[in-house]
Amino acid sequence: MLNNLLRRPEAGALLGLLFVLVFFSAFSGVEFLSLGGVASWLNVAASLGIIAIPIGFLMIAGELDISIGAMVPASSMCIGVVSGYYEMPILVGMGVTMLFALLVGLLNGFLVIKTNVPSLIVTMGTLFGIMGLTLYGSLLLTGNTAVALVSPAWAKAVFGDFVFGDVFQVTVLWWLVFAALCFYFLHLSPWGNWVFALGGDKVSARNAGIPTDKLTVGLFVLSSVAAGFVGMCQTLLYNSAQVSSGMSFIFNSIISSVIGGVLLTGGFGSVVGVFFGTITFAIVNQGIYFTSFDRNLSSLIIGVMLLAAVLMNNTFRKAALSYRPKKEGK
Repeated sequence: MLNNLLRRPEAGALLGLLFVLVFFSAFSGVEFLSLGGVASWLNVAASLGIIAIPIGFLMIAGELDISIGAMVPASSMCIGVVSGYYEMPILVGMGVTMLFALLVGLLNGFLVIKTNVPSLIVTMGTLFGIMGLTLYGSLLLTGNTAVALVSPAWAKAVFGDFVFGDVFQVTVLWWLVFAALCFYFLHLSPWGNWVFALGGDKVSARNAGIPTDKLTVGLFVLSSVAAGFVGMCQTLLYNSAQVSSGMSFIFNSIISSVIGGVLLTGGFGSVVGVFFGTITFAIVNQGIYFTSFDRNLSSLIIGVMLLAAVLMNNTFRKAALSYRPKKEGK
């Protein structure tokens, strides 16, 4: 049974999570595992995790979307301008924000399937395009790069407030629900196999009758909408929006996916692994503040952890591919 567990994509992520938990528990005070300490890294993991899972899906399918770095501030400014600066109903602001994210995802997917240009290049173009559009539009419409938003109590309670002792952001609940739905889609529904087939061999997947183009577009829409949702929630949480936030989500989501066992070459990964990888990244990112270590070492630790994760995940992948079940009677 242990051998079967170690061959799973999330095995390395689980080991990494246990290691960092033990490491920071040993070198930190009791605050690290206190309610406030746990909340400090779970709140970070929640916003990152909502974006990392769709990025993991795209990586499994052999694609990548780095335009999420611009989608978070663009969506934040979108709801801020519509419902903050122009004081339109919050539902209108939410609708416009999600519609904008949907259109960007459709644009990314359409360009990838019609041009055959690598998705990294396509989404790099949309990344800079959205950044420029956000800055220009903000200055044109409001004359500023930041706007304030006073949202209704119900909207803040559902999308941008604190729960469970006023220490955990409500996005933690959204993250858990979203992860459960994505787990069903990838691992329990028949469509999940399509994603793995797309990353394994796109031509063979198309010849097998899988709608590869529609699936590709759908995955880009999912990543863009997830980033838009996070940007919207952050605006409702902090009652303000600005054009300069969100770029860190690009590398952090990719790192979380790789730590979670997703291969950059595609065809291998799991939602549980990305879930564990996101928590691991958040613990390292926040845990160092509970220790006496130099804060500047956090990037070094993340870099070492990423390299270790790549090597460990490659080992687990080889073990999974080389496994041959014993025949009965032998």
